[in-house]
Amino acid sequence: MVDTNKPLLIKRYASRRLYNTETSDYVTLEDIAGFIRDGREVQIVDLKSGDDLTRQYLLQIIAEHESRGESVLPVDVLTDLVRSYTSQASSVVPQFLAASFEMLNSGQSKMMENMGSMNPMASLPGFEAMRAQQEAFFKAMTGGGIPGMTGASTPAPKPDPQTSEEGLDDIKKQLSELQDKLSKLGK
Repeated sequence: MVDTNKPLLIKRYASRRLYNTETSDYVTLEDIAGFIRDGREVQIVDLKSGDDLTRQYLLQIIAEHESRGESVLPVDVLTDLVRSYTSQASSVVPQFLAASFEMLNSGQSKMMENMGSMNPMASLPGFEAMRAQQEAFFKAMTGGGIPGMTGASTPAPKPDPQTSEEGLDDIKKQLSELQDKLSKLGK
């Protein structure tokens, strides 16, 4: 049985191949990104020297995603990060970024909780489908889930092509009905 509370140990061999010590097989950077999106912490160490290479490989994963057009970091943020390496700001930037991401994750968790059963809108038709779409959106935006949400570490089910079109039509119809109701309330 695998202990998911401790980091997944990945060893880098002299050939630069990466070895997953839990499954005893070689992995790619995309595999490691998948582990992280699934909520696992990883630690990558050089087999020979024992040096921790985790930061180097995480930066490489980010660079590959950014180069494929999956841009998350605006150019001005990247520019400021480069500047922070040569200024006095380098001492506060890591704490600021960590606090910012923690606040983002916390805010998303609270928003999703507020959309739950305590919200009077939860009884409206189509609300659960809308909530599921929001969860999928946040999961995609955060790369694997929102801490504290149920089911955040399990992959979202693949939509059935036959029912997804019908489901979309149902959601559009329900949204239209909801808009009609809201416009009548506003009069």
